[in-house]
Amino acid sequence: MASLTRLLVDSPVSRAGYLYATAVGFVWGFVWSTGRVERQFGLFVFRGMPTWAFRRGGSCVGACYLTAENDSDDVLEHEAVHKRQWQRYGMLFPLLYLVAGRDPTKNRYEIEAGLEKGGYL
Repeated sequence: MASLTRLLVDSPVSRAGYLYATAVGFVWGFVWSTGRVERQFGLFVFRGMPTWAFRRGGSCVGACYLTAENDSDDVLEHEAVHKRQWQRYGMLFPLLYLVAGRDPTKNRYEIEAGLEKGGYL
C-alpha cells in the first residue's frame, strides 16, 4: 500500500492528473465564463459562470476556480488550498473528496481549506 501511495500522491502521476484537471477547468471556464478571467492566489479565476456549471458557490478544478461571483479574498484563499490538494492527489482528488462526504463541515478537504474562509460557518 505504501508503494502505491508513493506512486499516486505527490508524484509525477498526481502532477499529470492535476495538469489534466487544469486543462479541463480551462476549457470549461473559457466556454462558459462571461466575466473577468484573472490569476489570483495562484488560481485562474473564471467569473460569470452559469450556476449550473459548478457546485455550491464555485468549484476548483486543478488550478481553475469557476464561479458566478463568489470571489472574495477569503474564498480565493480557501480555493487555493483546494488547488494544492489537486496537486497532491491529482485525479484521485475528486474520488477522495466524494468519499469524504457532501457535508462540508465534516469533509476533511473542506476543513483543511478552512470552513470559515469557504463560507461554511
